Amino acid sequence: MLNSILLQDYSTGAAAMGTGYVIFLLLMMVVFIAAEWKIYTKAGKPGWAVLIPIYNYIVFLEIIGKPIWWLIIIIFVPFVNFIFIIWGINMLSKSFGYGVGFTLGLIFLSPIFILILAFGDAKYVGPAGLATAPPPPPPPAAAV
Repeated sequence: MLNSILLQDYSTGAAAMGTGYVIFLLLMMVVFIAAEWKIYTKAGKPGWAVLIPIYNYIVFLEIIGKPIWWLIIIIFVPFVNFIFIIWGINMLSKSFGYGVGFTLGLIFLSPIFILILAFGDAKYVGPAGLATAPPPPPPPAAAV
C-alpha cells in the first residue's frame, strides 16, 4: 500500500512537470514564429511564409540573395549543408547590416540574437547587405 501511495505522488508530480514543459515549449514556439514573422516582414516578404514548410526556406534564400538551388544542397547533401547553413546565417546578418560578431551570436546564442534581429532596430539593407556597400570611387580626372 505504501508503494502505491508513493507511486501516485511521483506520477502526479511528473505529469505536472511534463505539462509545464509542454506549455513552455508551446510559448517558445509562438515567440519564435512571431520573431521570424517580423524578420520576414522587415525584409519586405510575407510574414505568413514562416508557417509553410519548404516555402519558408525559399523566402529565406530570397532574403539573403541566394539562388533556389541552395535548398537542394541544404536538404540533401550531408555535411556540406552545415557550411551552407552557416554561410546563410552570415548572409542574414549582413542583410540586416550586421557583421561577423552578430553572425557568431546567431550561431551560438540564436534564441537571443533572433529576438534582437526581429524586435530590435535592425533594418533590412538588401540581400547580403548590398545596399550598404559604398559606391566605387569616381575615376580620376584627366589632366589637361
